[in-house]
Amino acid sequence: MTSESIGWWGVVLGILAGAVRGGTPFLLVSLGECLTEKSGKINLGLEGTLLMGAMSAYAVSYKTGSPWAGVAAAGATGALMGALHALLVSRPKVNDIAAGIAMLIFGTGCAFFLSKPYIQPSAPQLPAVALGGWSQVAQVQAALRISPLFFLGVAVAFALQWFFRATRWGMHVRAVGDSPAAARAMGISVGRTRFLAIMAGSALGGIGGAHLTLFYPGAWTEAISSGQGLMAVALVIFARWNPVQCLWASLLFGGAQAVGPSLQAVGISTGYYLWNASPYILTLLVMVLTCSRKRTLVGAPGALGSPS
Repeated sequence: MTSESIGWWGVVLGILAGAVRGGTPFLLVSLGECLTEKSGKINLGLEGTLLMGAMSAYAVSYKTGSPWAGVAAAGATGALMGALHALLVSRPKVNDIAAGIAMLIFGTGCAFFLSKPYIQPSAPQLPAVALGGWSQVAQVQAALRISPLFFLGVAVAFALQWFFRATRWGMHVRAVGDSPAAARAMGISVGRTRFLAIMAGSALGGIGGAHLTLFYPGAWTEAISSGQGLMAVALVIFARWNPVQCLWASLLFGGAQAVGPSLQAVGISTGYYLWNASPYILTLLVMVLTCSRKRTLVGAPGALGSPS
């Protein structure tokens, strides 16, 4: 998509389109991390889960001819990665951060090793939801071709918001994340609740990977994730552990990714690499601001990262 024919409006359009297109994996992975952290655990291994989901989705789509089978495979792969991570962090004296880094390395290595046969083949892609039929402008039509997984992410964001506030199981997750001892006193199984939360969160991370290989950019490469799984952890902090705010934050991060290409489309190449680094700069700013001693992490689960 170029922006020359519609001038500077093309830059705005490109950023908005990029917010949705590039924000979808951020959204799904951050929602998965939000669910995991609400139970009191941190999963830094979601970068590896994202890559495993991307690889498995592409491979299964290529083998079966069905991109939706690829999405299901990505979710199942993510759940298996989550189960392994949950087993690790449930052991006594196992540090969440160390276990997450181990899972990141494991998932990345497995994805790179298993993906060798799928670098060249072209897998069937997810059908886009075309919302631009009302316009005669090709750029508008292209910008409004939206991944169905984005709508899935929006639905999950609002469903998780309701889940945490209005359901018994959601209250169990919150209780386990805030005070495991109090949850045990109430008869809640802390281990089972955390295990299921981590599995479900990792499944969402795997589906986020499916967007990368089955929609945008729509092919498998080893550098396809660009650190989005790790950035999602900062995004959850930025969103104050609120699923709906994760939606808005993911659009912000996705839009930041699109600034450089959108400016280049109208002939502005000065500072191109700096603009392309916008998501990483934004991640650093979020971490610096939220780590200030003068600020409180509003909304953070009370037992986040504790070994109990």
